[in-house]
Amino acid sequence: MAVRMADLVHGAVPELRIHPVGRRVRAESDGATVVDSTRAVLVWEPRRVVPSYAVPDGDVAGRLVPFEGTAGAERPVQMGKGAAPVLDPRTPFTVHSCPGRSLSIETSSATLPGAAFAADDPDLDGYVVLDWDAFTRWLEEDQPVMGHPHDPFDRIDCLRSSRHVRLSAGGVALADCRRPTLLFETPLPVRYYVPREDVAFELLEPSALRTVCAYKGRARYWDALVGDKVLRAVAWSYEEPLNDALPVRDLVAFFTERLDLVLDGEPVERPVTPWS
Repeated sequence: MAVRMADLVHGAVPELRIHPVGRRVRAESDGATVVDSTRAVLVWEPRRVVPSYAVPDGDVAGRLVPFEGTAGAERPVQMGKGAAPVLDPRTPFTVHSCPGRSLSIETSSATLPGAAFAADDPDLDGYVVLDWDAFTRWLEEDQPVMGHPHDPFDRIDCLRSSRHVRLSAGGVALADCRRPTLLFETPLPVRYYVPREDVAFELLEPSALRTVCAYKGRARYWDALVGDKVLRAVAWSYEEPLNDALPVRDLVAFFTERLDLVLDGEPVERPVTPWS
């Protein structure tokens, strides 16, 4: 019997996973280089779906001392109906799901509390896992990277299409389009990006929310006002996307988790994700 690749990947999520990368990795704090390594590995702690970098502790320009703060709380979410909960990427880095020691990094000019973690695993002996958000700038080789490390097992594809996409809330159409661009991103649902001319912008109001994606860039959002109901941050757009997402520049996508999607005349079941 054939094995589904998604089952292989998802079946490993409860485990500590690592993958070596051949790229030079650097991390800066307020202009000073704190991490510079050509021996980095990607690390997914159990139930984490977004990786972190781990480097030899000798590649960290600072003292590693015990972290004395509080860890924070887990934020479990589901990625698919019936799937076991995983940790929302917004779960603090200081929440660790495998045995080890939480550490702070003391540099000559600052202390980065809880920014490192030494896992009790022989394959990570002498390495520390690093908190992406503790640093102000990351580079892979000489390329600045935002959001989180690039995952070699994750990617996006943007494909132009002539499929008929209709998105509505309570019977009110928010978008009706026959020229969408479909964005496929492992392991998320298909996202339907439509030209602004095909969006009912009279029903949308700008949201203050902004997010960052390592593959697509920085997104802005809109709320939808349908009758007396407000759907918060239900639509978004990348106005200055990164290279892989250039085909969706200025197009608008919607969370189909919270809307009714009809594709080529057929209703589509709402997916279950952290944005449901």
